[in-house]
Amino acid sequence: MLKGFKEFILRGNVIELAVAVVIGTAFTAVVTSIVNNLINPLIGAVFNAQSLDEALIWTIPTLDGGTSDVKLGAVIGAIITFVIVASVVYFVFVLPMNTLKEHAEAKRKAGQPDPDAPESELTLLSEIRDLLAERPTGEAHQPRH
Repeated sequence: MLKGFKEFILRGNVIELAVAVVIGTAFTAVVTSIVNNLINPLIGAVFNAQSLDEALIWTIPTLDGGTSDVKLGAVIGAIITFVIVASVVYFVFVLPMNTLKEHAEAKRKAGQPDPDAPESELTLLSEIRDLLAERPTGEAHQPRH
């Protein structure tokens, strides 16, 4: 049972996922700080408020006679945070990876092998077949000592 767990933990995908979560968490903290400390005050100044959380508040009556606040500024702030995170993820991670894949695919279609790509099993088996075919026929059946 522990052997299977050890193999699972040491598998590359799990480590990569853990690194991605840690970096994503740190990145989200940076973006949240930028939005809360830079963008919110700038936009809040336009709406005469300390931040977006305090801007564009609609007070509506409730059924029991009280009031409730609808905080559109806070929603706008969350949307800005999302757009910034999504933009950075796209332009820093997705776009370069797609470009690399397109270049590799174009090379593959042009018949140029990718020097960094591992050889396929079919290629290796073909090479073994060709090497065996080059050997003299008597050599293949002689035992080695």
